[in-house]
Amino acid sequence: MADTRYLPVPDAVVGERADAALSRMLGVSRTKAAQLLSDGAVLLDGKVLAKSDRVADGILAVDLPDEREAGPEPEFPGGLTIAYQDDDVVVVDKPIGVAAHPSPGWTGPTVVGGLASAGVTVSQLGPAERQGIVHRLDVGTSGLMVVARSDIAYTTLKRAFKERTVEKIYHAVAQGHLDPTEGTIDAPIGRHPRSDWKFAVMQDGKPSITHYEVLEMFPAASLVEVHLETGRTHQIRVHMTAMRHTLVGDLTYGADPALAKRLGLTRQWLHARELAFAHPAHGDEVRVTSPYPEDLASALALLRG
Repeated sequence: MADTRYLPVPDAVVGERADAALSRMLGVSRTKAAQLLSDGAVLLDGKVLAKSDRVADGILAVDLPDEREAGPEPEFPGGLTIAYQDDDVVVVDKPIGVAAHPSPGWTGPTVVGGLASAGVTVSQLGPAERQGIVHRLDVGTSGLMVVARSDIAYTTLKRAFKERTVEKIYHAVAQGHLDPTEGTIDAPIGRHPRSDWKFAVMQDGKPSITHYEVLEMFPAASLVEVHLETGRTHQIRVHMTAMRHTLVGDLTYGADPALAKRLGLTRQWLHARELAFAHPAHGDEVRVTSPYPEDLASALALLRG
């Protein structure tokens, strides 16, 4: 079942390509917007739009899939959900407060533990405490994370992440208005010189590349789509802070506490929204999208309101 939304075309996107305009209006990736257009799910004043068409003034009718039917399922221990699974890989939708794997000093739930409790077997390759883990998300970041179930998947995905062929798309809400509205941040990241638990742009840090595009602007903040080329710890948080646009709610990196309180946020507004990779067994693309969790969706609604 699809949910049809009717959207007046704002002046700010008149004349833009349909995929770019739809991405900004709906707050989805341009890939997702292009898919909706390719499926014939978008009409402008009753006429089907193609992704390369230019948007004119009028009313868009967009048929959106019902996420209650298409979303991740079922639920597993630790609040995890499975967004995609087969014999080789499992893509989990990770809530905040769940670590990727056990580590010294961490006593909370983990992706590794949640999968084991649910009887989902993973590859035995890798260090004992993180077998099957090919990449990680911070405890305070929600969204998609792939875990290898077979050994071939482990070796293939580890190589894919190293060679940067995995598409990692995040959505973030940053304070203020970014200028320019799209660009690339190429700045090395290392441990903060005065805080062991923080990171910073450092001359002797590891190469770190972040591509961003503003999807939507609000009076106090901007919804931004981020494509990570590298995967450093806290990369998006550090790069946005270096741009003087700290993520909303990210008090660790100096976000406005009054704005975070008004929006009901207890963590940074950051979500691993979309993940795409070549399947390690047959090579076909696997692409998974995650809806915003309740706290982020609520904060976004308040900004829009």
